[in-house]
Amino acid sequence: MNFEINEEFWGAVEELVNKSEIIIDRPKGTVHPNYPDFVYRVDYGYLKGTSSMDGAGIDVWIGSGEKKIDAIMVTVDLMKHDSEIKILIGCTEEEKEIIYQMHNETEFMKGILLRRK
Repeated sequence: MNFEINEEFWGAVEELVNKSEIIIDRPKGTVHPNYPDFVYRVDYGYLKGTSSMDGAGIDVWIGSGEKKIDAIMVTVDLMKHDSEIKILIGCTEEEKEIIYQMHNETEFMKGILLRRK
């Protein structure tokens, strides 16, 4: 079985996004509320009415491309001692690279980008 091609998983992600309101609480160009050196280079928000490891909504990155879901970031945060997924919606290849780099800039957070095949 090829685990990278799992349309049931991606269908479930799409259903979750389609049934949730997307809240952009950190627009592109804004500064992180706790880390003033961290500037969001892509719109960032969450799915209202969902929950993630940190108790907040599931995180989403909203790009400037066609509004489709074709990747997720899986992150490990050594400062918070947690792991999360972040859904990428409409992100161009350049935006995906920016998001990947943002999640791997420090020794405390690492992430991998999983692409939909």
